Amino acid sequence: MEPVEINAGAWYLRALRSDERVDDRPALAEGGITDADYVATRTRQWHDNEHYSWAVCEPSTGELLAEAGLTLVGETAVLTGWARAGHEDALAAGQTSIRRFGESGLGLQVKQL
Repeated sequence: MEPVEINAGAWYLRALRSDERVDDRPALAEGGITDADYVATRTRQWHDNEHYSWAVCEPSTGELLAEAGLTLVGETAVLTGWARAGHEDALAAGQTSIRRFGESGLGLQVKQL
């Protein structure tokens, strides 16, 4: 599946990026994720239908505040996520929208860790 963007009210959800326009790696590092291939891995996982991951962003700047995702296991999915310090509200809103997308849009039973 190609990455899907989601409007979550006050937040904007998009695929992780590391290109000439947007580089999420500094924000990921702030969250403890320093793997140089992390964004490429998440992109591959989208295409392989293993894990769908979204950067939960401040809409006016596109800055990654949290990452939320669905790990697929058959007809179910596990909802996961983490937030940069002070941005737990963005994560919660993003996860609510992702749950709705997983259940209504993809027909999955979504469980949260």
